[in-house]
Amino acid sequence: MGSWAAATWRLGGCSGRGGLRGAPRRRGSFRPGGGDRAGTLSDLLQSSVGAEEPGAAAAARRERPSPREATVLLFPGQGSQFVGMGHGLLRYPGVRDMYRLAEKVLGYDLLSLCLEGPRDELDRTRHCQPAVFVASLAAVEKLNHQQPEVVESCVAAAGYSVGEFAALVFAGALGFAEALYAVKVRAEAMQKASEAVPSGMLTVIGRREANYKFACLEARKHCESLGIENPVCVISNYLFPDSRVIAGHLQALEFLQENARKYYFTHTKMLPVSGAFHTRLMEPAVEPLAEVLKSIEIQKPLVSVYSNVDGKKYMHSKHIQKLLVKQVVSPVMWEQTMHSVYERKQGTEFPYTYEVGPGKQLGAVLKKCNLKAWKQYNHVDALEDEEAAET
Repeated sequence: MGSWAAATWRLGGCSGRGGLRGAPRRRGSFRPGGGDRAGTLSDLLQSSVGAEEPGAAAAARRERPSPREATVLLFPGQGSQFVGMGHGLLRYPGVRDMYRLAEKVLGYDLLSLCLEGPRDELDRTRHCQPAVFVASLAAVEKLNHQQPEVVESCVAAAGYSVGEFAALVFAGALGFAEALYAVKVRAEAMQKASEAVPSGMLTVIGRREANYKFACLEARKHCESLGIENPVCVISNYLFPDSRVIAGHLQALEFLQENARKYYFTHTKMLPVSGAFHTRLMEPAVEPLAEVLKSIEIQKPLVSVYSNVDGKKYMHSKHIQKLLVKQVVSPVMWEQTMHSVYERKQGTEFPYTYEVGPGKQLGAVLKKCNLKAWKQYNHVDALEDEEAAET
């Protein structure tokens, strides 16, 4: 009952301050088993009137695939981008239409930035979040073209940080253009917030004795001794057992690196970002995103989508609106999300998992969280396939 297959795109133009109008409601759908199935995103872009949602949803939910036949899609987040991504996707129907629409929504040529860089510009928060969002959904077009049965059998989706917006578009809860505009506002507000305070993010792998919260407490006390008022140093991402991302003031992160052995950290590495994302230092980004999400249509997902905030399924549109805002200042509970997605009775087979978009970071994390689930992992890259490149 894949959403790309079952639900559908609502794509519309962007107009006015923080609002979108003229976006069609749910349009004609890809449907399991053929029938009226639209072949590509471009078909959906060109169509002005589509099937009613209840019929599409009913068709989607008619047959539930067996655990082994079922699939899960994972959408990457900021940090997975690279210059050249998207090159291998342009040959698939609909992808160029996505980038043309993105240029209208964003006001700049996203495709050129992805293909040619420069890297410093692509890596900026305001650019890389929309870039990863579009590249990930373009990778779904590639997957739908190569293996439509994988998309049609999807029963769950999850996205890492900004990847959650792509997962919700895939699931039919958000329209592409509307979600991209929300991502644009989110990314610009987060970059502005990150520039206000010297801050960053530190990946930490620790021994079993490691007490991350205590280490953060001592790092905050260190900052206070330096005269920093109300310092921030907290866990911002739960990656997998024994690994966390800690975010906050740069002085706090430097203190943790210098005292890594004291806190039983075996490895620390600063992330190439300029802000303490998913902490209260991002509070200035909350209101702009909240205002945009109030102005756009959100519907209940047609497949299960799991929230970063609590690792649980989204239940309804208001739930989505609330938690997408809360996510900006809350830790990403990715380890907990992976447990929720893959929890099953002993002896039940695991679904096939597809990471769609640039990078394989989520696959690496899945391997640490659940080795049995990872054995069914696949990656749909944003580069050209080797076989296609040779022909």
